[in-house]
Amino acid sequence: MVIYGVMLLGLCMFVGTSIGLGLGALLGIPGDIGGVGFAMLLLVFLSPWLKAKGWLPRASEDGIMFWNAMYIPVVIAMAATQNVAAALSGGWIAFIAGILSVVVCFVLIRPLAAMAGAATSTFGDELEASKA
Repeated sequence: MVIYGVMLLGLCMFVGTSIGLGLGALLGIPGDIGGVGFAMLLLVFLSPWLKAKGWLPRASEDGIMFWNAMYIPVVIAMAATQNVAAALSGGWIAFIAGILSVVVCFVLIRPLAAMAGAATSTFGDELEASKA
């Protein structure tokens, strides 16, 4: 039964890549545009639907979770490596834009964390009040 989960993941990857390549062709870009993202969206929407229908037993979910732990981080790392290689071959402007975006995000960590802390503490206070 685990193989059915792996099959579902593979099918979603195949369909997502096909959509990404089709979108690339429509836009005149020779490549896959968001194929992995489309595949993950398909998996996110198909899994609960199949589970509600009773067509996705626990063993099949284990197959999906296995590749979730192994495959998806590898694909993302490979895509990130390709993006870095393309950016570095693109010239200094891509390199400067990458460095600048990292610096801006680094500077925004503390203000965003403070805003999240305020929102979290407000929610926590409401939660504590509802328990009392």
